[in-house]
Amino acid sequence: MDLEFYEPAEAAALMRCTEAWLREGAASGRFPHVCWGKGKIIFTSEHIAEIARLREVPVHAGSSPQERLIGTRARRRLAPVSYQQP
Repeated sequence: MDLEFYEPAEAAALMRCTEAWLREGAASGRFPHVCWGKGKIIFTSEHIAEIARLREVPVHAGSSPQERLIGTRARRRLAPVSYQQP
């Protein structure tokens, strides 16, 4: 068996996220996990890989990084600036 088991703090360190984010995702049913004993949350190596796949952001062919920015402030920052000479 090649599965490894991680407590939320260990999984969070491995994934470089917060333990609270992982616990909340598991408690709400968004993230796969197992419960042992009296509700102890455990993540396997397969669970961690699945969580990473679930959180991937697809990049569409032909899109530029500017197209992925959200919000009007970001769009204004990217707009070409033209300077008028006096």
